[in-house]
Amino acid sequence: MKTDGIILDIDGTIWDSTEIVAGAWNRAMREFGLPEIVTAEKLKGLFGKPMNIIAQILLPDLEEETRDELMRKCCVYEHEALMADPCRIAFPGVVESIRLLSEKIPVYIVSNCQKGYIELVMEKTGITDCITDHECYGETLKGKAENIRLLSERNNIEYPVYVGDTDGDREACEEAGVRFIHAAYGFGRAERADARISSFCELVPLTLEGEV
Repeated sequence: MKTDGIILDIDGTIWDSTEIVAGAWNRAMREFGLPEIVTAEKLKGLFGKPMNIIAQILLPDLEEETRDELMRKCCVYEHEALMADPCRIAFPGVVESIRLLSEKIPVYIVSNCQKGYIELVMEKTGITDCITDHECYGETLKGKAENIRLLSERNNIEYPVYVGDTDGDREACEEAGVRFIHAAYGFGRAERADARISSFCELVPLTLEGEV
């Protein structure tokens, strides 16, 4: 697949942090006098959506102000938990493959996550020096399609491809006019894709053989 820029999703594509995050979010729930409703499986169905949408789905009966305050606390505890954990949660071959790819093609990250999460992921996986640029919902308050466009324009990427695991990723790519590679090993399914990979390692021959 011809490309001069590979843009990666995080959760369900680079790693699976759902067990750690579920514990952190339940800590916040307890502080607000709420039941521990968060599970790893529930998060797998929510990750990939903007944080405000996740909050609305997870806590539909709370007033908006309280819900926003709770989600801010969830993010704080999530960051603390991930920083304290070794985070040996990357999918097989991800780190090695990103290093190989970055030697030939610029690698980027675009996520619907909160501010600071991408930097944490890069630090924990040891790929900071491999990532040329990144963008997220927490920085721009824009959806994934717009952030893909922003990053692509900022870096003059002529043939971008996006790698993600959900149909929401596919929809964002179609809106942004970017080719979509479905990480079929991740959390979700995708109705359509320009290519599918059953492990992250498959991204190396798929993209390097068609590099610009």
